[in-house]
Amino acid sequence: MNQPATPVANTAPAAPHRPSVIQLAIKEKGALYAAYIPLFADGGVFIPTTREYRLGDDVYVLLTLPEDPQRYPVAGKVAWITPARAAGNRSPGVGIRFPADQKSRQLKARIEDVLGTSLGADRPTQTI
Repeated sequence: MNQPATPVANTAPAAPHRPSVIQLAIKEKGALYAAYIPLFADGGVFIPTTREYRLGDDVYVLLTLPEDPQRYPVAGKVAWITPARAAGNRSPGVGIRFPADQKSRQLKARIEDVLGTSLGADRPTQTI
């Protein structure tokens, strides 16, 4: 008698997941204010996107700040998700948390230097 084959689990190791690479050029101070996430201890930035991510996903960001020709590489993690059709007409996207390293601390200080006194304003942002 023929019996149905028993499925065998794939025991091969999963291929390493490569992080997404996103280039984000912020050209205006107001856009930087809206994208910056100071609530993350080491800083972070909101990236508008319709691509689906999960919390904890690795993302490699090449960030350009207003009036600064340098591109800042950030190997961050998704720590905030605004889904499509979110309340308050917020743009869909993800908040990337900067890693706890010296380069990120320098980037956070650079962003906060650019934002200056507007950092404590009560204007709405892309996240909160």
